[in-house]
Amino acid sequence: MIDAREDQAAGLRRLFRQRPPTVVAFYATGARRAHNALVAAHRIAGQREKVLLLDEAAGDEALGDALGLAPGPDLLQMLDGRLTLAELLQPAPGLFGRIPAAAAALALPLLDDARRACLIEAIRVLHRHAGFVLIHAGQDSAEDPSPFVLAAPQRLLVAEASAIGATEAYRIIKQLAAAGAGSLHLAVARAHGVTDARNFFTSLQSLVRHHVGVPLVWLGEIERDDLAAGLTRTPSSSAAREAGALFLRRLEGMNADAWRTGAFG
Repeated sequence: MIDAREDQAAGLRRLFRQRPPTVVAFYATGARRAHNALVAAHRIAGQREKVLLLDEAAGDEALGDALGLAPGPDLLQMLDGRLTLAELLQPAPGLFGRIPAAAAALALPLLDDARRACLIEAIRVLHRHAGFVLIHAGQDSAEDPSPFVLAAPQRLLVAEASAIGATEAYRIIKQLAAAGAGSLHLAVARAHGVTDARNFFTSLQSLVRHHVGVPLVWLGEIERDDLAAGLTRTPSSSAAREAGALFLRRLEGMNADAWRTGAFG
């Protein structure tokens, strides 16, 4: 939890942490998509990492109900100065917490420079407390990804091993590809064992290869595999730090034209 009374030394230690968080935009599919998204988040958090959920999904796709949380204020509301980040953060067992960000995701391209800088600085402060920042996006937004999704160095699709899970996964992949996304990590949920999960991935991978052309990277089963390790597997520690810092630099460097064109960095 962010403590507004933390001493200066603790604040400096967070400020100069050696490794920025791993930032991943992710979508979930299936009849139990919210459940699947949270299982993946907890599995990542279970690897001794602090996971912050930046939840830009709206309505029924948001994760608040699944976490048993009351509707909370949006990240955008900190701009009026009446709410602190500590008050915005919703504690969630097993995670660092959740911050609703649907309004912030919509408004960011429309903010003036000063307000945009303020919002990005708030995200920078949150990053100092997290090992992972998971940007949870709703399925309906895949056709027109938000600045947060566009700026994320990695994208993860949590696909339920079911007919509806496969159909939704294929649609999301097509939409992200049309928006300019490159490769996506794919984790399988609710499979009947390793063979079933692998077969599901292979079938979806073949379909995507022939009709979309976007590479899918196998991450594993959300119930059994170390998702955190797969998302942080980079050639060197410096590359990991670079990827973690890239998210904020992309947000800072984007202009209104880049957001309108929906170009991935």
